[in-house]
Amino acid sequence: MTTPTGASVLPDRERILPAGLRPGAELLAEGREQAGRTLLGSCPFLTANGVVCEHDFKRRMAADGRIMQHAQIGFRSLERTVTAAREVHARAGERGARVDRYGICLDWTMGLPVGERRAVPAGTGLVLDDLDQFYAISHAAPVAPHFGDFVLGFPAALENTRAALAAGSTAIGNLGQYFAFRLPGRDDDRAATEATVIALGLIAATPAPILVHSNLDDGFAALFTDLACSLGAVLLEQHAIEHLIGARLAHCYGHHFSDPVRRAAFQIALSRVTNAPGTMVYGNTTAYRGTPSENFASLASYLVVDLAGQRRFATGHAINPVPVTENERIPEIAEIVEAQCFAHRLAERTADLAPLIDLSAAVRLADGIVAGGERFRDNVLAGLSAIGIDTTDPAQLLAALRRLGGRRLEAAFGPGPAPDAGNPLPRQPLVRSSIVDEIAEMAATHLERCDAPTRAAIARAAPLVLSATTDIHEHGKMLLDTVLARLGVRVHDAGVTVTPDELAELASATMPDAIAVSTYNGIALDFLSALNAALEERGLSIPVMIGGRLNQVPPGSNTSLPVDVGSELSGLGAHVCRSIEDSYSVLAGLGLEKRSGSIARSGQSKE
Repeated sequence: MTTPTGASVLPDRERILPAGLRPGAELLAEGREQAGRTLLGSCPFLTANGVVCEHDFKRRMAADGRIMQHAQIGFRSLERTVTAAREVHARAGERGARVDRYGICLDWTMGLPVGERRAVPAGTGLVLDDLDQFYAISHAAPVAPHFGDFVLGFPAALENTRAALAAGSTAIGNLGQYFAFRLPGRDDDRAATEATVIALGLIAATPAPILVHSNLDDGFAALFTDLACSLGAVLLEQHAIEHLIGARLAHCYGHHFSDPVRRAAFQIALSRVTNAPGTMVYGNTTAYRGTPSENFASLASYLVVDLAGQRRFATGHAINPVPVTENERIPEIAEIVEAQCFAHRLAERTADLAPLIDLSAAVRLADGIVAGGERFRDNVLAGLSAIGIDTTDPAQLLAALRRLGGRRLEAAFGPGPAPDAGNPLPRQPLVRSSIVDEIAEMAATHLERCDAPTRAAIARAAPLVLSATTDIHEHGKMLLDTVLARLGVRVHDAGVTVTPDELAELASATMPDAIAVSTYNGIALDFLSALNAALEERGLSIPVMIGGRLNQVPPGSNTSLPVDVGSELSGLGAHVCRSIEDSYSVLAGLGLEKRSGSIARSGQSKE
């Protein structure tokens, strides 16, 4: 067990809190003042259902025993997004399926103030720069508009929140991203924290109950190895948002909850500790590894669990049938409709199966998750207080959690015992998260595909590889790091959401034999170009392996859709790794380069 506080392993207070951070009370007062100048608008969803907010609608649906459905729309064009919202609602409705709410995939540049967005390369999401654009989405169909990604949690939190409220949106997020996401090249903890607390003060002072959406899979739950810590993150967010600020918090989870028992257990645990209805249970997208027809099995498997959980422990979460093409590309409108109709029919066909579904194992697991989560929350609050963090000040509390990060928090305050020797986990989990098992299973599969001569060559070379991601999506990196370590590679963790300059500077300090970059958010080409320039500026010639989602929106594109840039990345000298197996020959070759002295070193002659 950890000590009651775990404070001895934490940095000093001055190194945790951003310099000059304003007091939370002052920021909340500014938010309340903003509420007096921000009117909550209406939208077709609110008027059609005779409610003032989605919170009230969710309460009504849960009381009636009706399970809601959420659709996610991922187009980069505003016109196409509006068309999709209208057509998905209409075409699914014609077939008896009711879409109650929809979310849109907003671009990371939305986290920046409007005036700063054009100065940075956009990703693959939609950018909304003015109220008319928010309004166009919220009024596209009588469906609850969910403005999630990159609205709260970043320097533009206040202007984004005001626009969303004025457009009639009453579920706004994504608080989870505040804790784990960093804007490439714009990592400003103070600006993100102050803007977010002001926006939360505005939300709390709005007369109707507005749901502060937090996707745990975009926050600490994506980093924790223990589901007890994931629930503890819920309790810490509750302390900040509900107890200190007075707003209503609504959680989402599901991306990485692949084990059915643990998925159900987490929902049961949430039902015991939360007050507001949840937003949605997201689809288990990590299970989509096959063809579309094969992915229907994965779609059905997680929906059955979510339907059973909502029928037994109604939390107001909408189910989210993710189209089966999600692992290949952005789903088309017809594919979104098919997924919604599939979920509707599955709900009908499984309604009579409740007596056959025994949730007792999940209930027992939930007991441990709740008890461990409460210990984690108490440990964190005590530990922060011990080093001088005012845990009654929402700005200080949120900033401290953000800066410490999930890995350090779990290692210092997790409820499980210390790990065994050689165990890479920060602590032995009370209830192991699914992603730990998935990574171990996938790593074993990838290792089987490395032949004996190649494995021996890599082990002889024992190269040092600097591993980083361009964004928060780090599970690919975790998998790669696990495989490399088991092959005898020395892996230096450069972190997530690393800028090209930061990575080059770390390369200058550590002098790796290679750099491995995992990317996802549509900036592969720009990132590599900037990294090459930063390395050259420091006199470094280091092989770069790049993998992940190797795409980018071309300048002047008429479609706004990202295209594959693998050949361009190769043209810039990178080793393009579309799979982990593609890295094996590169790693094996590093041994030959070492012996021939062909790897350049900063400030050194080639040996």
